[in-house]
Amino acid sequence: MRDAGPTSTATERAFESIAKALAKKGAEAGKMFGMQCLKANGKAFAGIFGDDLVFKLGGDDHAAAMKLAGAVLFDPSGAGRPMKEWVVVPRAHQKKWPTLAAAAVAYVCG
Repeated sequence: MRDAGPTSTATERAFESIAKALAKKGAEAGKMFGMQCLKANGKAFAGIFGDDLVFKLGGDDHAAAMKLAGAVLFDPSGAGRPMKEWVVVPRAHQKKWPTLAAAAVAYVCG
């Protein structure tokens, strides 16, 4: 996996806050591609990638996330093979992270 750079304390705290808020929906901490992630029903739906968060989204939620400035499809290898459902959302949009995480857990839990 390509190096995402350092993760700030602020991003770690935001991620922990999201994890705590979504615990009642079955969210649990885990690892995916060596990065911290959140899973529900054994399926990853969010993760820390450097100072950004990544979310597994579909439909309108995916489209809205991709419209955010700086958002890109998640390409953990850096080899030009992005994961089509996963969106990297920059820290500049940190206030949107909880809403995106809620949409992502709903998406993976169907």
